[in-house]
Amino acid sequence: MQIMLYSRRGCHLCEQAEEWLRFHAPAATIIDVDSEPEETRAYGLRVPVVVIDGVAVLEGRFAEHRLLDVIRPNSDRDGAGRR
Repeated sequence: MQIMLYSRRGCHLCEQAEEWLRFHAPAATIIDVDSEPEETRAYGLRVPVVVIDGVAVLEGRFAEHRLLDVIRPNSDRDGAGRR
């Protein structure tokens, strides 16, 4: 699974998403949307954007548990055996 986060400096939502990913998915790639015009056009107004295997799965404001749901879809975080 390839996880990427499109982010930018000075974005508090991006900083939070980066912190969560560093903890839960340290191999994730963090990309500054302002580093390339193509990324700015694609994601500039939507950051933070989490992309998994080429598909945008989260963007803007999201909770940590939503991030865990998409990066660990088969895990049972709380032991409740949700289906």
